[in-house]
Amino acid sequence: MNVVLSRDSQVRAMENTVTNAERYFGQFCSLLASYTRKTARLRDKADQLVKQLIDFANTENPELRATIRDFAEDLAKVQDYRQAEADIKKCKRVQNNEIKQLEKLEKLRQKSPSDRQMISQ
Repeated sequence: MNVVLSRDSQVRAMENTVTNAERYFGQFCSLLASYTRKTARLRDKADQLVKQLIDFANTENPELRATIRDFAEDLAKVQDYRQAEADIKKCKRVQNNEIKQLEKLEKLRQKSPSDRQMISQ
């Protein structure tokens, strides 16, 4: 009887783990998609600003043209940096989530070593 109860509790624990992973990963995907769209729109606006600055610079005298172009190039570099920073944060967040899931799985494996092969699948 204890073996059946133990198996039932193990199955419930694994089902809870799967349910939580499905729910949270769905939320993560949705939020990351939203974040990516907003970041992309911001990047697009900055790119438009850089283009407008360069277009304006082309209408000015050589000294002002050089200054405005330098500013536009610096703004573009800042946007490149921000994009790289966002990409790094996104990768780091995904990596941390994977590590947490692996840690949970390892704890589950340690709790029921006899079911190690079933948990691995």
